[in-house]
Amino acid sequence: MRRRPALTSFFLAAAATALAVGSGAQPGPGHEPVARPLPFFYDLYTFRGTADSTIVVASFAVPVGSLHRERIAGDVRYRFDVTLALADTADRSVFRTDDSVYVRLPRAPARRHLLSTHVQVQAPPSHTLSQYVILTDAATPGVGQLYTSPFPVPDYSGDQLMLSDVALSQPGAEHGWRHGGATLALLPTSEFPHSAFDVYYEIYNLPEGHRYTTEIAVSRVADADGRPVDDDSAVRVRYSEESDACPAGTLAELRYVDAAVSDGRYRIAVTITDQESGRAASRSREFQVSEWTPGATLVTALPRGSRTRGSTGQ
Repeated sequence: MRRRPALTSFFLAAAATALAVGSGAQPGPGHEPVARPLPFFYDLYTFRGTADSTIVVASFAVPVGSLHRERIAGDVRYRFDVTLALADTADRSVFRTDDSVYVRLPRAPARRHLLSTHVQVQAPPSHTLSQYVILTDAATPGVGQLYTSPFPVPDYSGDQLMLSDVALSQPGAEHGWRHGGATLALLPTSEFPHSAFDVYYEIYNLPEGHRYTTEIAVSRVADADGRPVDDDSAVRVRYSEESDACPAGTLAELRYVDAAVSDGRYRIAVTITDQESGRAASRSREFQVSEWTPGATLVTALPRGSRTRGSTGQ
């Protein structure tokens, strides 16, 4: 998970206040907004897009105890706004989406219960982009957090055998991010509650009719306290199949993996080998498995706006 505090606390406060007020939350008469940080969890995933672009998906999760709780006719309501922006300061291009999340529940869940959502943008491949991921409390101006870091956007064009990012989902999702015929309940992997999960990835440029093998390996890299472990053993599953890739050369795969592992940090690696050509491609991602009882609620984000190439954010 990429979690780097953004710039200065002053800039964070200003950005959070502007976004919260802009989404409709207004301070009461005679009250100035009191800025405070709002830490949250997130992951970014990339997939082949259209017209030589790349899809970037952000998965967000925030504990309800960090949000302002509103009372609506006996129910409780939580509101927050999310932003995913990819910016290139060299040519002043911005690829950005701003969404709002509303959830109404009959009773307040545990403070550590997670509210999760996802948003996506499309951007051209670039090695000079930075990501800006923002979450603000829509009911309380000035409460929010921004994380930023360099984020090279990969290029999935060409004819080489390639794999997209590996995305993990709570198993058997009926609602969530829909792509490639799959439905994923994405949850940031630093807060992943299960040792059983769905794995989604896309294979690019594997010709239709070619026999290929898939190996998925899950290995432990740290214990429950975060101490590194030297463990050569791994849970491995293998498949041998024939490609039925679409005409664009994309083959989407959704696998169920039951690793039956103890608490700790793990790495999942997916390797594809084209048996006809001998070509191979591999991608990996780390995730955390922990005893996890507060649960999570997946909420659909409602678009508030988007900005594309040439925008300066003004």
